[in-house]
Amino acid sequence: MQMIAAIIQPYMLENVRDALSKVGVQGLTVTEVKGFGRQKGHTELYRGAEYTVDFVNKIKIEVGVRDTQVDDGIDAIQNSAHSGRVGDGKIFVYPLIKVIRIRSGETDEAAL
Repeated sequence: MQMIAAIIQPYMLENVRDALSKVGVQGLTVTEVKGFGRQKGHTELYRGAEYTVDFVNKIKIEVGVRDTQVDDGIDAIQNSAHSGRVGDGKIFVYPLIKVIRIRSGETDEAAL
């Protein structure tokens, strides 16, 4: 089992959700986050004054998947969140050691 975490542009959320659904990912967690990468924020103009936005609004998606779904999940996120512009985001994959469904006590793949 693996955890796929992706940081994406907020306006790409629906595209990514639909793409993950099409490859069989049944659930996901979405968090509104702020951060920056190589672009280190940007400057904006507000009422004639220029100011720097250090942290950019992003969406973090987390999905737990079976080992057989990892590549499909990565491809779905990458293809649906890609715009070709700076700030498209990143995908992180890391192992899940244990998963437990609280309601039923099911564990591991049965809990996904």
